[in-house]
Amino acid sequence: MTNEEKIATPTGDSGWWLDFVQSRQTSRSYQDRPIEPERLQRILESLRFAPSAHNRQPWRFVVMAESAKKESLAHIMGDRLRADRLADGDDAELIAQDVARSGKRITDAAVAILCCMTMEDMDTYPDDHRQTAEHWMAVQSAAMATQNMLLAAHAEGLGGCWMCAPLFCGDSLVEKLDLPDHWIPQALLTLGWPDKPPKKRQRLPIEEVVRFV
Repeated sequence: MTNEEKIATPTGDSGWWLDFVQSRQTSRSYQDRPIEPERLQRILESLRFAPSAHNRQPWRFVVMAESAKKESLAHIMGDRLRADRLADGDDAELIAQDVARSGKRITDAAVAILCCMTMEDMDTYPDDHRQTAEHWMAVQSAAMATQNMLLAAHAEGLGGCWMCAPLFCGDSLVEKLDLPDHWIPQALLTLGWPDKPPKKRQRLPIEEVVRFV
């Protein structure tokens, strides 16, 4: 059996997956409805099968479904956002609006998942060049595992949003969530049942991002 035959639908259409990927859009607002444990478990299982550098699987995830945990997370991230923007000299009222909007995206989600990477099991080198490359291998691996979850959530009928804000407050998150020191926050994934159709975003044409050589 060919790979094409393996992924074909019962109707024989092997291109269904392209329609599926194209139909995934970011959702930033959600219904007040929980995600069933078995559905969440399937989504989490999907991350285990992402490719990773040396198969070290250097991803780590913190799953928060309880309201108090999500509120704590939003508070930690909001405090850092407020402090950074005040230091930039931004308007206090606009900062408050931004903090409130960002926090609501977290607390309204059924589940918030902090995506981290670790260098604990990665290779070490005596020179900065190779060690930096090894670091980026771990970052890339964690990102691929997170993409698996986004696609799995979409397959389950859920919406999801990838937020990069943890990169700006990783130290605070590690300290206040009592995470292992070697867990390095990379992103936040919010999941839930969308309360409205997601907004379609413009995509660059393939000619602008692909070069055949």
